[in-house]
Amino acid sequence: MNITAHIRPADHQDVATLYRFICELEECQLNAVAFRAVFQKNLTDRRVHYLVAEVDGDVVGFISCHVQYLLHHTGKVGEIQELYVMPEYRNQQIGRQLVAALEELAEAHGFVNLEVTANQKRTNTHRFYQQLTFRPSHFKFVKEFQ
Repeated sequence: MNITAHIRPADHQDVATLYRFICELEECQLNAVAFRAVFQKNLTDRRVHYLVAEVDGDVVGFISCHVQYLLHHTGKVGEIQELYVMPEYRNQQIGRQLVAALEELAEAHGFVNLEVTANQKRTNTHRFYQQLTFRPSHFKFVKEFQ
């Protein structure tokens, strides 16, 4: 069964829902105060796009994209940072609708690329993006500072 969601920009009232989504996505309890501060800062940053999917007035999904101008692409590149759909709404095209809305935004804003990185263990996520014609082309290396 496919559900048509209403896709809209996130706003400050979405913070608690998106906090819950990202904690579930990351499988850990993030610092709520720090999360709220980053969320509020990013809402005012034109290089950050947060979109939510609503069904019957409830937020059921979220996608975020950070934009930067990269020399090696000679243009504006968007990178999907997070994509989350509530488990009971998965396999109902909500994620595809969020990505499609982001692709429309990317075209309207003149992106040369839209990229995404997914944890190696998320093989279903890899398949999802490949079905949407994203191709695996890079390895990502991470060094944490804490």
